[in-house]
Amino acid sequence: MSGDSDCTRTSPSVGSPSDNEFLPDRPRYVCSLSPDLIAKAREELQEKPEWRLRDVQALRDMVCKDYPTLGTCLDDAFLLRFLRARKFDYDRALQLLVNYHSCRRSWPEVFNNLKPSAIKAVLASGFVTVLPHLDTEGRHVVCIRPDRWTPSNYPITENIRAIYLTLEKLILSEETQVNGIVILADYKGVSLSKASHFGPFVAKKVIGILQDGFPIRIKAVNIINEPRIFKGIFAIIKPFLKEKIANRFFLHGSDLNSLHQNLPQRILPEEYGGTSGKLDITAWNELLFAWEEDFLHDFSQLVLPGDSSPSETLVSGDAEEKQSEEPLRGMKPQLYYCY
Repeated sequence: MSGDSDCTRTSPSVGSPSDNEFLPDRPRYVCSLSPDLIAKAREELQEKPEWRLRDVQALRDMVCKDYPTLGTCLDDAFLLRFLRARKFDYDRALQLLVNYHSCRRSWPEVFNNLKPSAIKAVLASGFVTVLPHLDTEGRHVVCIRPDRWTPSNYPITENIRAIYLTLEKLILSEETQVNGIVILADYKGVSLSKASHFGPFVAKKVIGILQDGFPIRIKAVNIINEPRIFKGIFAIIKPFLKEKIANRFFLHGSDLNSLHQNLPQRILPEEYGGTSGKLDITAWNELLFAWEEDFLHDFSQLVLPGDSSPSETLVSGDAEEKQSEEPLRGMKPQLYYCY
């Protein structure tokens, strides 16, 4: 991702044969997908290789016309993430891009000074990591372990920063853009006091980012070792989840055989009944730290939290936000009831 966010430059017409040839300082997109994944993207995402650059240019033109001060990167590879995440629906891809920036601007506690070295404590704790092996569908597995977090050490927003950076690193891969990811969340040892940190504000923000503010396809969320309290948390969150996402949650309890029906043992660590050895967080952490310079370069051109935000950056309507506030106010009473 280069620093090109200038909508004032002359762009070729949408139907031109090669959009990049008119823009020598914009990185030339080269598809890295295998023939099988190209076919999968065509079938599942409506991506047609022969029209790919035309579609990217169409989205670029929409950004420049409707959101000229958005402050976004306009490189082919960057915009392509949003098109793939919304199955090449121009309008939905544009809204996702706007939401992506709105989320970053509206939560400075998460997005200010965002870089791997700033969350060393979270990464060292093992709160979030990525398993070294892909599942049978070619998807990365993001492993989240809330029990590794000690609230007195740092606020919950640090955990969210670590998850967000993990997603940013994963989505660089075109394979991930097509295949999506899987989440494995181990809630062993999560107490009422720890769960209470995931309050209404945090819940709304996190759901907003994962559903409507980030260009990644979450294909499954596997929950294991969840205590009774989790049923209360999920009952509160579920109304704000799109039906498609809610149906991708699988609660396994302590039944590892149930987990293995979704994730094969060969890719799981011993801690989850797998055969790939002990869970090792070192490799993923080193990968994130090695990526820091590139990450800072890529995101240096985006409008940061606290900068003057364009008036058009909206995530959702006021009516939707008001609807979401009332049910979440009942979170703590329900948690105590379930506990």
